[in-house]
Amino acid sequence: MGVVVALSKVADGSMYDRTQPEDQKVIENRATWLHSHGFSLDDATRIYITYGDDKTYKKYLEVNATDMGKGMRANDIEWADALVTTIPGQVLFLPVADCIATTFYDEARGVLMLSHLGRHSLEVNGAVESVRYLQTHYDSKPEDIQVWLSASISKDAYPITKLDGKGMKEVIHEQLAKAGIVPEHIIEDAADTGTNPEYFSHSEFLKGNKPSDGCHAMMAVIA
Repeated sequence: MGVVVALSKVADGSMYDRTQPEDQKVIENRATWLHSHGFSLDDATRIYITYGDDKTYKKYLEVNATDMGKGMRANDIEWADALVTTIPGQVLFLPVADCIATTFYDEARGVLMLSHLGRHSLEVNGAVESVRYLQTHYDSKPEDIQVWLSASISKDAYPITKLDGKGMKEVIHEQLAKAGIVPEHIIEDAADTGTNPEYFSHSEFLKGNKPSDGCHAMMAVIA
């Protein structure tokens, strides 16, 4: 089977409101965007991201048909840093602003993973850990895994201090190489969310450099 991966833009509306997780306009935006790809809210499962000193940023959950619809209208799902499914037609959905939404797909084993890879997760080798999870739980081989990277913020605007001031994309490519991912198997949206008006940027909004706050989203589904 194949896979469908897509990334929304500002024109599609915000896909998450940090202050109002049940905002009706956001839910409408999600429904409209998913419908444009042939899916509904009840086909999707959202990755619910949270932060805190007690978080490892390496929490990965396997989901199935019973989880479809969860997180799409409220925060009614367990938090995680990534979701994994083997169910065709189950859409994994991840809103982001500056962090990298990353899809991993192993067609040979029919497994799909959508990971949130931002500063916190990259500081703990999140890309490597995501691949290792697929290796450990699904016997995936790195050379069989395809990867999609969303747009993200540039090194100039958001250097990762704990990683020698490198940018997110620089770090994630290093980690994917370390994990054994074939470079030719990586599809990347190289846009800079900090300067590109087609994407949201939370950090640049806080600096007064973006007119509105919000999140675009990546969706991934075995189809």
